[in-house]
Amino acid sequence: MAFWRRIWQRDGSDALAACTALDVGTEFAKALVFDIDEGGHGTVRGVGRKRQGLSHMQSGTVADIAAVVDNCAVALQEAEEMAGFRPTQVVIGIAGELVKGFTTTHSQERRKPDVPISEAELQKLIDGVQREALREAERSITRETGLPQVDVRLVHAAVTGAAIDGYALTNPVGFQGRHVKIGIFNAFAPLVHLGALQSVASQLDLELLEIVAEPYAVARVLGADQVRQSGALFVDVGGGTTDVALVRQGGIEGTRMFALGGRAFTKSLADRLDLPFPLAEELKVDYARGLDVDRRVEVAAIIADDVEVWAAGVELVMEELAAGDLLPGRIHLCGGGSRLPEICNALAAERFWKRLPFARPPEVSVMEPDQIQTISDDTKLLVDQQDVTPLGLAYQAIELQTTEAPLDVALRRVLRAMKV
Repeated sequence: MAFWRRIWQRDGSDALAACTALDVGTEFAKALVFDIDEGGHGTVRGVGRKRQGLSHMQSGTVADIAAVVDNCAVALQEAEEMAGFRPTQVVIGIAGELVKGFTTTHSQERRKPDVPISEAELQKLIDGVQREALREAERSITRETGLPQVDVRLVHAAVTGAAIDGYALTNPVGFQGRHVKIGIFNAFAPLVHLGALQSVASQLDLELLEIVAEPYAVARVLGADQVRQSGALFVDVGGGTTDVALVRQGGIEGTRMFALGGRAFTKSLADRLDLPFPLAEELKVDYARGLDVDRRVEVAAIIADDVEVWAAGVELVMEELAAGDLLPGRIHLCGGGSRLPEICNALAAERFWKRLPFARPPEVSVMEPDQIQTISDDTKLLVDQQDVTPLGLAYQAIELQTTEAPLDVALRRVLRAMKV
């Protein structure tokens, strides 16, 4: 990723790499401007956010490009003015029900186990994994849309693990053995969704480094050994969607999203209490923060009903991700919607986890920005769970600028040849 290493020189200080993370959410467009030191540690220098209009986004996807560009421009300007400089590159998050993320594991028996694996053989194996993954994504998205043919594009890909004869490796080249196994996480999205975000970056006059599936970014950001060893489920309750990611056996196995988030709770309050949408949103936020609100008993009852429906959606998604195996015993929550106490209680309830393949009651916790050790916040404005996702996107930019492993280099070559 040599093109990433653009150097910023500010007022004669040491040269630093700089980038922007843009979280184009259903409720808010959020922008973080940050720089990265030589040790790979990021520091947020500027933060900006702008509320989106009701018609600008639909279930996590862009519905009005021009309006979203205007909102992002306001958020970017605020962040850049605070930081005192303007990066030219951006990492953008993508969400939506039709964004499919899953790990494809491919095993192959070699005819000549005594011959060391070459780079050409490794690339051929990766090529087989990627073509199989693309076919699976096309089938899944075509089935869900009901359309005969949907143009599907790769959002991003990452190697999750490799092994020869059960022996885990970071670079199989040069090793001998009979049974080679490789796992690659891929996120795919319809061209219409991907193209909209590319247009947003272009109209903002920013070089698009990468588009990242948001649940993948959230699942990667903690980076703790405990998460890698014992696994975890990550649930991001956004304005238009809820994103779920499964980390198991040291790698991300899959991500799923469904179109139910904080905005649905607000609409329900507005309808049942006969309130304008902005007032209902204000009421919901105050209630979530534990403040005294009018008609508190009614508000609690309405939200409890909606959270029950939401929990049923999470249950279906987790069951699909589990694929018959045990789920890890930790659930990490983030996103603005997770402020509601009913959300955490619903996932910790026995009637929820008993119907899923958990070995024991899961530990449910809410993620906070200060848990993210690779990025520090110089602005002191990133204070709650809704700020975790943009920090996750910033972390992806940091990972991009670090030296690529040999497996990742081979993967990039295959992707360039496939042109997906």
